[in-house]
Amino acid sequence: MGTNYFYKTFRMYKSVVLFSVLTCFLFSYCTQQPQEWALKSNEQVAGDYIANHPEQYSEFNKLVEMTGLGSLLNVRGPFTILLPTDAAMFDYYKLKNVNSLTDFSESDRSNLVRYHIVAAEISIGDVGLGALREPNAMGDFLATEFHGSDIYINKLSKITDQNIRTANGYIHEIDRVIDPLTITNDVYSLVSSNPSYSIFSEGLRLTGLRDTLQTIDFPYGTKIARNRYTLLAVPDTIYNRYGINDVNGLIAWCGATSDNLTSKENSFYRYIEYHCLNNSYYLSDFKSSIYPILSRDNNVSVTIAEDYKINLDLKTKKYTGFIIESSNIPAKNGVIHTINDLLPVIDPEPTVLIFETTDYLEFKEGDFYGKYYKKWHDGENTFAKIKFQGDYLLYYYKPNHGRTEILNNDNLSMVGFWWIEITTPKIMKGHYAVSANIWTGGDDLPMFATYVDGVKVADINARIGGTKMDFGEVTWTKTEEHKIKLVCTGWGSLFWDSTIFTPVK
Repeated sequence: MGTNYFYKTFRMYKSVVLFSVLTCFLFSYCTQQPQEWALKSNEQVAGDYIANHPEQYSEFNKLVEMTGLGSLLNVRGPFTILLPTDAAMFDYYKLKNVNSLTDFSESDRSNLVRYHIVAAEISIGDVGLGALREPNAMGDFLATEFHGSDIYINKLSKITDQNIRTANGYIHEIDRVIDPLTITNDVYSLVSSNPSYSIFSEGLRLTGLRDTLQTIDFPYGTKIARNRYTLLAVPDTIYNRYGINDVNGLIAWCGATSDNLTSKENSFYRYIEYHCLNNSYYLSDFKSSIYPILSRDNNVSVTIAEDYKINLDLKTKKYTGFIIESSNIPAKNGVIHTINDLLPVIDPEPTVLIFETTDYLEFKEGDFYGKYYKKWHDGENTFAKIKFQGDYLLYYYKPNHGRTEILNNDNLSMVGFWWIEITTPKIMKGHYAVSANIWTGGDDLPMFATYVDGVKVADINARIGGTKMDFGEVTWTKTEEHKIKLVCTGWGSLFWDSTIFTPVK
């Protein structure tokens, strides 16, 4: 299903004084900084390991030295390095029509080395079908898949020696350089460059969704944030199976006319948008849940069983699946999957939605995210979707904290007398029981009143251990955002992890 074309497309295409400078240099494209790594091992650090094996990795070692990253790889971590052999490096020079590393520009050398470094410790046991769980130092996720017992990175680079343990992480040897130029394209440009997806690509163009899908990043405060999307692309061969031979046939199949195709009320627009998810999901990211489309006014359901099942009909057991060999195609701003059916628009059955209070871009783009604490004092202007009043709002991160379990080890905290209101993402219309995961059991914890969309629904005493955070039931007739507000009525420290919306039949 066009896999060979994608493959061809891929082929064409951090001394004490300098410590901080090198760190910023390496990860200037990546929001997450590597954690401090206690060098308690007798093994060599990654930089020394590479330098001490010139018979295998002399070229990559030259690259490390030329980019000034030797000190970093010898001090900090953890890292995972996907390490090309000399043979792989020489093949890369031929591919790029150069003789050596000196023929590359400084920026190209910098991009090349950072593309092979991940600021996390990832062993082979952590690798599954989908992508590495952390992005590389360029902020890109690296796709992973299996050919028999072999593991490939970004479709082309085979891991030939794995789990080489160093004092500050892991090295996995690869037989082909991972070319940064292979995913410079956005999701739209990549799928539209493949003639096997001409009808779907034309739909993206006619609806104007192309413009959104071509946006790779955007200014966010003082930083640049990355857009991420997922395309569930339908190849022409699937459309042809249903007698749809061009985009006009698809417009007719959707029950639409060619008028006003950019309107969200147009059935053709809604069909094409239904194949565009808001965030990037490699196959390893999917869980049995629902996933919002771009406008967030509808969702696609994914069920994980013996297969990845999109919009599984529990009565007929029918579903749309992924064509695995043509999926997990990485782009600069997301990922493309090929699906094996039309995937018409439906309203999937509501499912349990767990929304973390830290699941906002302001937190995800912060260097502290998942690693540090941070306080804010301006409750009106700091966040777009969070408003608060009190001494401060605290991003709280602490693994093994010894209290109620929290997702991803982080939550939001306030102390004293306060109020806080969060705006949720759009939630599917339906009847829900609303609850929350908030720490209980301690004289330092608060009493508070809870409001949903401005209506008081509960009074809670978190000082009593095991208190159920039930906020009552609601019925929503529209798929839209909602506001959850907690107002302190008895002094204490709030630790708010998540809000849960459970469908009630």
